[in-house]
Amino acid sequence: MIGGVVMSQSNLEKQEAKLKSLNQKIKDEKNKIEQRLGKQIISQANLDYANLSNDNIKSLSKKVSELLKEKSVDH
Repeated sequence: MIGGVVMSQSNLEKQEAKLKSLNQKIKDEKNKIEQRLGKQIISQANLDYANLSNDNIKSLSKKVSELLKEKSVDH
């Protein structure tokens, strides 16, 4: 029975490693999307990186979010 327990534990560890790897891939992909979205907004709005303080970023994010919410309600 001990051999079966060790085998199950080994399989469980392998599954946990796969899950961790998959979660990291998901996190990395989300980060890529966030970066691309941010770059596109900055580019399309002709924003100057020098003027993008944390407060400005929060304010712009809120405005974009509100605009998107309004657009989704219109449809």
